Amino acid sequence: MIKYIIVDDEHIAHDIIKGYCDLLPTMEFKKHCYDAIEALEYLNKHQVDLIFLDLNMPKLKGFEFLKTLTSPPKVIVTTAYKEFALEGYELNIVDYLLKPFGFERFLKAVNKVIGTPQNTQIQNVQKNNTETPSSIFLRSNKKYIQVTLNTIQYIEAAGNYTKIVTTNNTVTIREKISDVLQSLPESDFLQVHKSFAVTKRYINSIEGNRILIGDHVIPIGKMYKMNIYKLLS
Repeated sequence: MIKYIIVDDEHIAHDIIKGYCDLLPTMEFKKHCYDAIEALEYLNKHQVDLIFLDLNMPKLKGFEFLKTLTSPPKVIVTTAYKEFALEGYELNIVDYLLKPFGFERFLKAVNKVIGTPQNTQIQNVQKNNTETPSSIFLRSNKKYIQVTLNTIQYIEAAGNYTKIVTTNNTVTIREKISDVLQSLPESDFLQVHKSFAVTKRYINSIEGNRILIGDHVIPIGKMYKMNIYKLLS
């Protein structure tokens, strides 16, 4: 579960963000904070994994607040001011959402958090217990399906759609394969063709210009042979 707080001086922003988070089973709401001082008081006594942070707030601005934190959790900025985006990325924020933003854009930001370690404490917990695999939410047929990343065998472009083939089933989404790959960890996935990307751990063998994954045969494109050479070297 991802424990989160919302730090924003606008009540409607709280309603929108929490409403979106309520659609995702991995999100656990902890507190509404209507200024940075209130957030600081809460964080001094509690630990969270994610902050949804507005920038233009009374008493203490969003980035000023962020700079006071010695070990900040993941941060998704939610603001109407795009001119502060560069400064935000210098502070290692996960994503920068410009208001008003829809659920799909919000979901892309949250997926970045799901696919990365939350903080040192969570990493240590995972080492001491059974590791919880990272996952991603994919929109398919007007619903959102949570897919565990380490079950994905390969990805295939199919016209305007992309098929995510897992060990359990196949999820088809209306999204470009390039956009899907951007939301996945590069260390695990390898594009081998303009229409195919594979998960390295599921490769059974590489024979000539094809890759075998279980009963599936994946072609290797001429432009992507260098990726295979790097994998084998």
